[in-house]
Amino acid sequence: MNIILHDLSNHLIFAPLTLTRPVGNLRTGMWTNDERWQFYFPEATISFKTESYLADKFPINQLEDNVWVNSTVIPNTDLAKFVRDLKVDESLYVNGVFVAQRGGFFQPKENTSIELDNFIVLEYRWDLFQKNEAILSVDFEAYTKGKKSASLSETNTLIGDSNQLFIEEGASVECAILNVKSGPIYIGKNAEIMEGSVVRGGLAMGEDSVLKLATKIYGATSIGPHCRVGGEVNNCVFQAFSNKGHDGFLGNSIIGEWCNLGADTNSSNLKNNYGNVKTYSYLSNALEQTELMFMGVAMGDHSKTSINTMLNTATVVGVCANLFSSGFPPKFVPSFSWGGDDGAPVYDLDRAIDAANQMMIRRGKQITDGDLKILKHLFPRK
Repeated sequence: MNIILHDLSNHLIFAPLTLTRPVGNLRTGMWTNDERWQFYFPEATISFKTESYLADKFPINQLEDNVWVNSTVIPNTDLAKFVRDLKVDESLYVNGVFVAQRGGFFQPKENTSIELDNFIVLEYRWDLFQKNEAILSVDFEAYTKGKKSASLSETNTLIGDSNQLFIEEGASVECAILNVKSGPIYIGKNAEIMEGSVVRGGLAMGEDSVLKLATKIYGATSIGPHCRVGGEVNNCVFQAFSNKGHDGFLGNSIIGEWCNLGADTNSSNLKNNYGNVKTYSYLSNALEQTELMFMGVAMGDHSKTSINTMLNTATVVGVCANLFSSGFPPKFVPSFSWGGDDGAPVYDLDRAIDAANQMMIRRGKQITDGDLKILKHLFPRK
């Protein structure tokens, strides 16, 4: 099967995360959505229909027979069966939402429509944390079925049903308190929870991720591969390769890849008047009212904060922004901002690329031609 995850004009809805990746590559629950489709269709080839400037890094693999999939739809066992049964030139709609179409070209027709109770679709950027609890639970149940967890060391305290805890081989957990009554906890291969940490599920830790000493986690939180997280974290999603290694609060937030939050960076996630928040929209280029009371920061790839940075409720930070000014930065910090203040100078492109590459080299990676094309496209032109 050849699956193509289609952005369907949702690119800017999920920015700044999608400034550097297709919608189908966003992380929530235990996986990115392309990884999730791969789990349900292990034999499939999966690619992306996305913005042209992203195509070098995320190319499309279009054949004579394809299954075009709405990349905002979260698959599960029931939904996967309907997608697998699609015939050529047949489309699938669930609860009125387009899900998939089979054919050489993308030409959906509403000829198969069903209703499902457990259907989840991402509609807004903040759904990545808002719907994370439901998505993580579905992922956990599907992945752990028939599998046996590694054992939990006796130095730890487990509160709740042990079936709601899954530890991959190579993971290390010592002297921690794990509470699975409010959601499952998944600890990936070679991940580590250091001593004194307290976790209230749900939590998903990707491969080689780390909770630093005495970290406090409130569910539902997803930490992608190779992240380092410390301090107090509540209902957040880290994409991958990002660091929040020290004390400070982060709540109801989504953090891209290769970000670093300096020591004692704190993000407000609630207004003083308890009102619903406004947040920046890349579609309208303006602050827009939401129906949410709790919202922290949305941060694009390769952005950094200095020590003691304070972030306002519902702050949006673009790609390759470097925040080090005193006081609160504005609620919208553009990509390549040097300092973060209103009217801050633009971060020199060569220096930004060098800083990004140096961080990647520390993790055994290196910036690619595809990465360079994306960053050069996003660099602000006069």
